[in-house]
Amino acid sequence: MEITIDSTLKSIEPNVKVGVVTYKGITVGDSPQMLKGRLQLFQESLYFDFTDKKITDIPAIQEWRKLFKSAGTDPNRYRPSNEALFRRVQKQQFVGTVNSAVDMNNFLSLQYQIPLGIYDRNKVAGDRITISIGSEHASYTAINEREISLSNKIVSLDSEGPFGSPYVDSKRTSVTTATKAAVHLIYLQPSMGKDEALKLLNALSTMFTQIHGGEATFDVI
Repeated sequence: MEITIDSTLKSIEPNVKVGVVTYKGITVGDSPQMLKGRLQLFQESLYFDFTDKKITDIPAIQEWRKLFKSAGTDPNRYRPSNEALFRRVQKQQFVGTVNSAVDMNNFLSLQYQIPLGIYDRNKVAGDRITISIGSEHASYTAINEREISLSNKIVSLDSEGPFGSPYVDSKRTSVTTATKAAVHLIYLQPSMGKDEALKLLNALSTMFTQIHGGEATFDVI
């Protein structure tokens, strides 16, 4: 699969980079008790850590808010998904369990403090993904069942159109217990160097395959 970042997005942030992990032969199901417990305990720990702190002081959230604003998205109205997760934790509205892949995705987003999206490879149309900025009339039905306007939002596009975003992902390519192959997009901090990013992807993909089995390959775009 070929994955590229559109020149329009690069023009507003030359250092923008996305980590890509492809998985095959995975098994998605109910989260094991270890993952459920780890996700719950980590959220409880973060709640106490941020009792007297501002979520917007987190460097990765600052960077993604800046990138959203540069793309034309008001980050106070449409928050990056990493910020949305942290705000839920700060309000003790802890993220519940969905399935092992989604739960792991949420855990990793909180751990690394960045947006992540995981997609069923067999639902992604074609062999090319482009990370770009949504056109004026772009939209999709999100995982929360709402119709989301993607105008001036950072989006991932396949041959059928937009399917993902560091804002909120689409229902069309969502991972289920039937998923056997997946694409993981890791929306890295623009300030992160490539060597550090590769180490993050190695650790992240290892954690994922420890739960789901299968094989993983990764790269930084």
